[in-house]
Amino acid sequence: MTRGLLYFALSTQHSTRTTHDAYKSLVLTINNIPIEDTFAEAFPMTAARLIVTAESAAWAQTAGQVVTGYASSVIGCDVEAGVERTLNDEETVDGRPGVSILMFAFNRDALQKAVVNRVGQCILTCPTTACYNGLPIVKGKSIKIGGNLRFFGDGHQFSKKLEGRRYWRMPVMDGEFTCEDVFGTVKGVAGGNFLILAASQAEGLAAAEQAIVAMKKLTGVIMPFPGGIVRSGSKVGSKYKKLRASTNDAYCPTLRGAVKSALPDGVNAVYEIVIDGLDQNAVEEATRVGVRAACVPGVLGITAGNYGGTLGPVHLHLHKLLQ
Repeated sequence: MTRGLLYFALSTQHSTRTTHDAYKSLVLTINNIPIEDTFAEAFPMTAARLIVTAESAAWAQTAGQVVTGYASSVIGCDVEAGVERTLNDEETVDGRPGVSILMFAFNRDALQKAVVNRVGQCILTCPTTACYNGLPIVKGKSIKIGGNLRFFGDGHQFSKKLEGRRYWRMPVMDGEFTCEDVFGTVKGVAGGNFLILAASQAEGLAAAEQAIVAMKKLTGVIMPFPGGIVRSGSKVGSKYKKLRASTNDAYCPTLRGAVKSALPDGVNAVYEIVIDGLDQNAVEEATRVGVRAACVPGVLGITAGNYGGTLGPVHLHLHKLLQ
């Protein structure tokens, strides 16, 4: 069957699904894989784009990997971050190879603190690198990065203004580190997601990997978890009062029978893909591309995570996006 879209009535064997009314009626399918009539619940966050360059593509990739480490979820991290894409020497301000990095936080103050810390610890320290702003500067919506890091120069730093943009140059042991003074920010969208319900771990992971390969061809989005894939989806709250989030037991195959499961018969592995984007359109397009790429043999269904609309104001309805 081609990757067309059609509706079909689920057979009675699927009517045992316990938590979603969509499985009681008509369901959209891709390659005969049912797409649940539900929505991903996302929320606004403040985003910045960093352009990191180096003398070689390998060092630029190293800097991108390190600066985005431990940045999968703001539940426990200072930012959500990831490498957006690789840049060639014709796409960067200094004519060197580089990477584009997106970082997301709840507000500009939190974002500025995190970006300053991460650039100072991971880009400034990395051989041959420089760091530039990758978004338009709007008055009142910028964060100061190079302007805060300049003090590392211990009085030997100096700045230069080119085409209305200020750059700070700080002496380091292999030459100079250049960092732009201020970085633009936008109100992005974080927490877009979809879940891949698979017959086995191997089949689910292969589908998730295929989705990530397709989604990485897009710009304006990142998938901040390891390799873009989440194996430990969470729900809000816990039986332990101090814990903000805990395992999403309704989607844990090993807990089927012990909890109110959301898994249809035959599902033995679930992988989640979380999407952050510079705007809602970017997240929606990534969802479309990712879901379609994930609909391969071994996948028994696609759904999304939400909390009834109480967590975030951005609702990404799967059927609406995929029709």
